[in-house]
Amino acid sequence: MPDLIVTPTLSIPEREIEITAIRAQGAGGQNVNKVSSALHLRFDISSSSLPALYKERLLALRDQRISKDGVIVIKAQQFRTQEKNRDDGLRRLADLVRKVTVVAKTRRATRPSRAAKARRMDSKTHRGNIKSLRGKVTD
Repeated sequence: MPDLIVTPTLSIPEREIEITAIRAQGAGGQNVNKVSSALHLRFDISSSSLPALYKERLLALRDQRISKDGVIVIKAQQFRTQEKNRDDGLRRLADLVRKVTVVAKTRRATRPSRAAKARRMDSKTHRGNIKSLRGKVTD
């Protein structure tokens, strides 16, 4: 298994991801009791080679997949084959780590211009005039 590529500049070495085959839950007939097609992915955040900033952000996430010990646990059992579940679990892990690599743009407060305020007030006056014409006609 090659390294898991998260972004073009960030990858997770395969030795840091622990993959265990387990039996899937749910329907599947007799096959579900014999074949271990589901997978448990475990990734220890604190002992990983990720930059310290990303580790802090991951540990600060309020995500049910991250345990109190700082271990990401992903259960992949959507597909019938172990290979597809493995790819799905790794993709979900990469998505979770990619989420903390994105820096949110800081919001700057803006105000509407005087012309924009005037246009808004004109349109409100116009609508009010239209509505006033809907009343009963008196002779």
